[in-house]
Amino acid sequence: MLRVVENHSSPRTAAFFDLDKTVIAKSSTLTFSKSFYQGGLINRRAVLRTAYAHFIFLAGGADHDQMERMREYLSALCRGWNVRLVKELVAETLHDLVDPIIYDEAASLIEEHHTAGRDVVIVSTSGAEVVEPIGELLGADRVVATRMVVGDDGCFTGEVEYYAYGPTKAEAIRELAASEGYDLSRCYAYSDSATDLPMLEAVGRPHAVNPDRALRREALAREWPILDFHRPVRLRQRIPSLSVPPRPALVTAAAIGAAAATAGLVWYASRRRTAAA
Repeated sequence: MLRVVENHSSPRTAAFFDLDKTVIAKSSTLTFSKSFYQGGLINRRAVLRTAYAHFIFLAGGADHDQMERMREYLSALCRGWNVRLVKELVAETLHDLVDPIIYDEAASLIEEHHTAGRDVVIVSTSGAEVVEPIGELLGADRVVATRMVVGDDGCFTGEVEYYAYGPTKAEAIRELAASEGYDLSRCYAYSDSATDLPMLEAVGRPHAVNPDRALRREALAREWPILDFHRPVRLRQRIPSLSVPPRPALVTAAAIGAAAATAGLVWYASRRRTAAA
């Protein structure tokens, strides 16, 4: 439990951002499947299955039940992974994989909130090993993310220690508000998914970003602002002076990823045809 800070002379404020499809154009966890394949953490079959899951996610077809199945699959998949290796692979490919898919509109909003004196907090269901480096890249002040249990051998056990999803996100920002002195009635929140309704309801200024159908319906009914983010841009293009160390090209991994995405599309289309028949 976070410590409650009392007697703030002036309440602070924050902007809480979901990550996937809100700040970046893809799933942060699934984006690194190419790197994990190259690092020997997953095999071709896992890459194909992950590519299919990524396609469903991007198509907006991942409801609560599918997200739960995806969580179970990813938890089982990462069992036995060496945490240090995971962090190294993410660090080595962060700029190549994540920098190009950051929404320009989201980056501008983050800058505006910082200029206004607000903290920026990334609140994501993806794992901390992925979200924390992305948060640092974005200049976020804090990160809330899913944490996996790590065994004495330094490897993931496959068990989830803390799952940042649904109502848990709202609980996390309330605890942050208590510890940091945020006035939630003056805080902002941004998300694309109806599963984040508890987080959006917890603040005074909720925003729907690229909303799924359920969230769009709720946003219209509650007269929440609806934002359309559609321009991914590299941070180095936004800030020419930003020094980003060059990274080796992941030619093999990229080729495998492209093939996997194609296979996922074919599989999905085949299943749709079968269901229609």
